[in-house]
Amino acid sequence: MKRSVLIHSGGIDSTVLLAHLLATGREVFALSVDYGQRHRREIEAAKIICTHYGVKHQVADLRALAPLFGANALTDNAVAVPEGHYEELSMKATVVPNRNMLLISVATAWAISLKASSVAYGAHGGDHAIYPDCRPVFADALDKAMRLADWHEISLERPFVGMDKAAIVRRGTELKVPLALTWSCYVGGAKHCGRCGTCVERKEAFKNAGVADPTDYVA
Repeated sequence: MKRSVLIHSGGIDSTVLLAHLLATGREVFALSVDYGQRHRREIEAAKIICTHYGVKHQVADLRALAPLFGANALTDNAVAVPEGHYEELSMKATVVPNRNMLLISVATAWAISLKASSVAYGAHGGDHAIYPDCRPVFADALDKAMRLADWHEISLERPFVGMDKAAIVRRGTELKVPLALTWSCYVGGAKHCGRCGTCVERKEAFKNAGVADPTDYVA
């Protein structure tokens, strides 16, 4: 059986990817990373989701790195989380420098130790216009580096890179994914705030997919 390590944030994209990989008969190991994000609530969602699917889940503690990330809305409480629809400037405020490379590097180490064949992450077509580390060119370059990292070759999978978030919601519905268990909000309260960029994106994805949104929003 093919074995993969999934970078699992607890959000829609990585959760649908988890179900997608399992549907192909894959053995999946899920990795969440605590890098000091204010919305650690997502890790609790990931734990619940992995329990639901009976998948082994690990949390890597990288909180000591948070002071190196500078001023951004995800790891610096002095920077407000932008509200409203994502625009270029508001998205840039939520960029954690080199985050995906860090997460993928940690996942690669675990994948090598497990003799897995790949690391998978949920980058999608709506991300790469602004986020540099979600672009296909970044993933292609990192895939090449990962294959050279050890005698046991590891590849980087990103099967949703040609899809938008609405298409991922539709795929999740096809797979009967418990989307109500997923977490997107960057504010990290008891409920989705409904106002930050990720909440707005989440609302639009369900609307554009023609799927009822099961999320409990504050606003």
